[in-house]
Amino acid sequence: MSNASDLLSLEDVHLSPFQKRSMKQILEVYEEKDSFINKSKIQLQEHVDDLLAWVHEVKTPLTAMKLMIEQTNDEKLRKRLESEWVRIHLLLDQQLHHTRLATIEKDNRLEKVILRDVVYKEIREFRSWCLEKGIGFQVEELEQEITTDKKWLAFIVRQILSNAIKYSHENEEVHIYTEINETGHLLLHIKDFGIGINEEDLPRIFQKSYTGTVGRESVQSTGMGLYLAKNAAQKLGILISVKSQVNNGSTFTLQFPQQNEYQKTW
Repeated sequence: MSNASDLLSLEDVHLSPFQKRSMKQILEVYEEKDSFINKSKIQLQEHVDDLLAWVHEVKTPLTAMKLMIEQTNDEKLRKRLESEWVRIHLLLDQQLHHTRLATIEKDNRLEKVILRDVVYKEIREFRSWCLEKGIGFQVEELEQEITTDKKWLAFIVRQILSNAIKYSHENEEVHIYTEINETGHLLLHIKDFGIGINEEDLPRIFQKSYTGTVGRESVQSTGMGLYLAKNAAQKLGILISVKSQVNNGSTFTLQFPQQNEYQKTW
């Protein structure tokens, strides 16, 4: 439909007076609903813009806090403050990407990315948290080059790494390695040896706000990280899967699309 007056004029020669009145009322309702939808879209976009502006405003004092923490002389206190800072930073980061997820297609930028660069940068971001828990990393060379959106891939890796660190026992390692599967796809594995995931929870861990069981309720979790990672990965043509066993850790796997599959994705 274009507008009520155009449609009504088109139907004038075919409608009885009663039908014309009925059609006019129907079209008026349609226009009223169309106007309401447009206003709602504008309000939603304004809300998104306000939320993004708020996130960026909060980043400024957060950066200042980081600098002050680094100047703290009490080493024990500094480590505790740094780990809490990381958690705040992650929550803010999740909110930012949650807001942007709906428009990822407009925001994406495909480029050649060396896997190692993304993974090592994210590991460095978790340095203070890992030091607090005594978590180490065993990482392969990761020299493979892929075509993807670097910022969103970093976000996905960040969510999986934070999950691995959060649910690892103290003084354990996280293993990161790659392989090529039987169909020729590059796989990135992130394996921890922590508390694992209950079998009944596995089909639901990527659902929004789902936090699971097996001791995970005792660890602060919003249940948003894996949900956002899964949705962002789908938009990049990346498949996320997980294998886990209670008290024997979890392995999250990213399967990257081949070059011809990227053409279908975008």
